[in-house]
Amino acid sequence: MDSFNSPTTKPLYRGTQIVWYIIGFLEVLMGFRFILKLLGANPDAGFTNFIYAVTYPLVAPFLNVFRISRVEGSVFEWTTLLAMLVYFLVAWGIIKLFLMSKSVSTPEAAVKLEDQER
Repeated sequence: MDSFNSPTTKPLYRGTQIVWYIIGFLEVLMGFRFILKLLGANPDAGFTNFIYAVTYPLVAPFLNVFRISRVEGSVFEWTTLLAMLVYFLVAWGIIKLFLMSKSVSTPEAAVKLEDQER
């Protein structure tokens, strides 16, 4: 059976799209957080407050990993960058797990195994 015509191909593709969409959305939110902190945005402003509140649960596990660098109202929040990296790597790992369940033919498997040995 050709792996491109497998009945699992479309659901796997959709699953990977969903994971990438979710991580992309979270990365954008955390990117806003990083930029707002870096530029010293007013935390009492509605948008800033919203972004900080929504992203706090995402960055909270990383808050004490690094010291916060402050320069005259600006904050370089290393922990947000760490959170972004960790969540990206988790999403990448989930995608790899999805792809491992994709059906492959014996010749495809043989080629992939040879490639891994190099």
